Amino acid sequence: MAHFPLNHPLRPLYRTLAGLTGTYILIFGCVSLTRTVGDTLFSRNSTWALGLRTNLAFAIISVIWGLILVVANLIGGNIEHYTNLAGAVLFMATGIYMVAFMQTAANFLNFSVSTAILSLVFGVLLLLAGMYDKTGTPERARSEQAFKTTSVGPRTAPRR
Repeated sequence: MAHFPLNHPLRPLYRTLAGLTGTYILIFGCVSLTRTVGDTLFSRNSTWALGLRTNLAFAIISVIWGLILVVANLIGGNIEHYTNLAGAVLFMATGIYMVAFMQTAANFLNFSVSTAILSLVFGVLLLLAGMYDKTGTPERARSEQAFKTTSVGPRTAPRR
């Protein structure tokens, strides 16, 4: 099982990065909605918003996930931790899928190369935040730190 450190000292930085990522996604979704109103849900028009190609479905998904990320990072705690990890998986999987199917009819979100790259970058940022933003009680954090230092501490060579 993966181990995520509790109460990491740089947790506020990672929380801020995840919150800014969610804010950008939310703003992109809102701008995309204004530009794609009247289009069909999965149109493949050349509609761009904030330097990324988009359609109405992608705009709606962006608004929803942007809101989820912003609200989770405002709430904090382990809700933020699990939301960031789920967002990382979602954005990385979507980015890889869209790179693989960009020039086919399966590109239903109208991704371009820049959109796919940004999706992968957002996935990495959310993964980084999710790995280091887990919270716990100070006692639990101290007990985990004590366990790590005793179980992985310096080892001496066996005596013969």
